[in-house]
Amino acid sequence: MIKEVQTHVIVGVGIDALWKALAKDLTFFIPKIIPNLVKDVQVIEGDGGIGTVFLFNFGSDVPMMSYQIEKIVELDESLHQIGLQVIEGGHLNLGLSLYQTTFQLSSVDHHKTQINVKVLYESELREEEISSMPSKTTASSLAFITSLENYLLNGS
Repeated sequence: MIKEVQTHVIVGVGIDALWKALAKDLTFFIPKIIPNLVKDVQVIEGDGGIGTVFLFNFGSDVPMMSYQIEKIVELDESLHQIGLQVIEGGHLNLGLSLYQTTFQLSSVDHHKTQINVKVLYESELREEEISSMPSKTTASSLAFITSLENYLLNGS
C-alpha cells in the first residue's frame, strides 16, 4: 500500500528564481549548499525533462547510503511541480519498494513562494521499521529549501 507524508514551507524568494534553481539548476545548487549531505549530482541520462536520471553521491552526513539514482517522473512548468522517484540505491536499499518526492511551488507574492513537499513510499517492512524515513526526507527537503533560499537571497 502506498503511503504519503506532506509538509510545506514559505520562503522569501520569488517563484521564478526558485523554480529555476530547483527544476533547472539542481545539479549545480545541491552540492554547493548541502555538501555534507550531497557531494555531487550528475545527470546520467536525459536533458532535464521527464525521464532525466540523476546520480546523487551522498556526503559524510548520510552514513547509511553512499548514492541514490533518481528519475524525474513529474514535471509541469505551468504548475511549477517536479517529482523525483528513486530508481536505485538509497532508500530502496533500506527496504522500500517505492520512494518519490514531489515539490510543488505556489506564488504567495512577488517575493514569497510556498513549497509543498509530498513523499510517496511503499514497503514490505512493518511501519515502525521505516516510519522515520519519510519524515527525515521531508525534514531534509525543508533544510535544503531553507539553504537554497539563503543562497539565493545572499546573491551567491
